Amino acid sequence: MNTDTENSLTIFTDGSSLGNPGNGGWGAVLVYPRLEEVVELGGTKLTTTNNEMELTAIVSALSYAIYNDAHLHIYSDSQYAINGVTEWMYGWKKNGWKTTSKEDVKNQELWKTLYDLVEERGRERISWHHVRGHVGIPGNERVDDIARELAEGTHVSLYRGTLSDYPVPDILNVPNEEDIDTSTKKNKSTGKAYSYLSLVDGVLEHHATWESCEQRVTGKKAKFKKALSKEHEKEIMREWGFSE
Repeated sequence: MNTDTENSLTIFTDGSSLGNPGNGGWGAVLVYPRLEEVVELGGTKLTTTNNEMELTAIVSALSYAIYNDAHLHIYSDSQYAINGVTEWMYGWKKNGWKTTSKEDVKNQELWKTLYDLVEERGRERISWHHVRGHVGIPGNERVDDIARELAEGTHVSLYRGTLSDYPVPDILNVPNEEDIDTSTKKNKSTGKAYSYLSLVDGVLEHHATWESCEQRVTGKKAKFKKALSKEHEKEIMREWGFSE
């Protein structure tokens, strides 16, 4: 990681929705090595969008850190959020929160709050970083898990404690873009499904189609994931506590 992590507050954020709109969840991890502290945040909302949850995660993290005066490094895999906060929202503010086509900015109240938080802290005291999702960055993977599981209705134990006891290894490891394996990007992010996995009441099932998986999990407290290969399927099973 190229930033001064010892003297900075590092924040990872992510948002998720099951459908767009649908049940949503958001997650954030704040890491402050100077105090040897890690804080996880998360929340849910019914009938929301992925973009709303992405912004909610960032606003919530900034609000929580309002009394911490360290330089912030914020990592998100949402281009919508990163482009909006570094470019678009200043034009929107000047135009009365209207787009160039004179339409109301979506998620306007969140953008207004985010604008105020950034201005109060000082733009120069926040560094924004876009990272690719699902490429093995520990902080990004953790907030993705928090957001997705909360959206699914799963209980998530949010950590607050010392950095040395934090169960996510290498939380501050954010590789340079050129160091991310492009084959990993492809395998982890998009592609034709090898299978779908669902976990309901502790019982794991494999599905050949999304329709079958969806039918099993709809309306239930469940976990589900698309596997892109046999190895990815095994990885999901291990993540859920099942042997191969």
